[in-house]
Amino acid sequence: MTEIQTAAGPVDSRELGRTLVHEHVFVLGEEYRQNYQDDWDEDQKVEQAVRDLNELKSLGIDTILDPTVLGLGRYIPRIERIAARTDLNIIVATGLYTFNDLPHQFLSRGPGLLIDIEEPLTELFVKDLTKGIGDTGVRAAFLKCAIDAQGLTPGVERTMRAVARAGVETGAPITVHTHAGSEAGLVAQRVLAEEGTDLSRVVIGHAGDSTDLDYLCRLADAGSLLGLDRFGLDAFLPLQQRIDTLVGLVRRGYAESIVVSHDASCFMDFVSVEERPQLGEKWNYRLIPTEVIPALREAGVADRTIETILVDNPRRYFEGAGA
Repeated sequence: MTEIQTAAGPVDSRELGRTLVHEHVFVLGEEYRQNYQDDWDEDQKVEQAVRDLNELKSLGIDTILDPTVLGLGRYIPRIERIAARTDLNIIVATGLYTFNDLPHQFLSRGPGLLIDIEEPLTELFVKDLTKGIGDTGVRAAFLKCAIDAQGLTPGVERTMRAVARAGVETGAPITVHTHAGSEAGLVAQRVLAEEGTDLSRVVIGHAGDSTDLDYLCRLADAGSLLGLDRFGLDAFLPLQQRIDTLVGLVRRGYAESIVVSHDASCFMDFVSVEERPQLGEKWNYRLIPTEVIPALREAGVADRTIETILVDNPRRYFEGAGA
């Protein structure tokens, strides 16, 4: 067993149950919200999140990993309020989300920079993992970084290496937002491995935006878990193609390399409520338990294999291959 930190306190890794590995509770710019989100009602938004997550729990999902980090509006006191009112485990992350440059707090501070100090990003990430986020006492349990179509920019690379070093120091696993179209997962694996990361403790996020099974198998053969984690986000790949990709991987013998999710949220300020259906009519937390699992069964995927994907693989992500 491994003790895993959640927003409501530690749990035994054997208690994770069915786990969705990439779901946000809130995605928003806090500075934008405070200045321009005139219709924001904190209590109402918390109530809605509690309802959404309790509904997800009633559908048989026990845990979500929330990779909302610096750059995506992470605000742990709000998550604590929600976690206290749901039996669903919410596991929070540390790290930094950027496709290009670093925030100004880090542009001039770091090794070899104007303010020549040890990498402050790694220090912050380790603090979040070992002591707690802000003054909440809530500890992150995994790390997050990103690489998108812009590629390995200096800011992206610096973040990725800082995440890798924090992971090596603390033993925390890593999730990487990747751009499947440019096979950015392979770049992420190379950089993380150069820093000593155990690639079996890495989820290549958004790998499921690709239908290229050869690319996905290369990622899995290097040891990483494949994040088929945008079910319902049809703007990037229609639902049936996502299901077909998962079934194809299972038939090739890669069930132990798959983790799933929606990349959904209770609230996201990237698009308005009215615009959100343009990204996917069924893009919400419910799609995997209500439609994807039945579709997998219909395609011949065994219940034991579904449990491997939903239960065993996320647990191994935290425990390590030898656990």
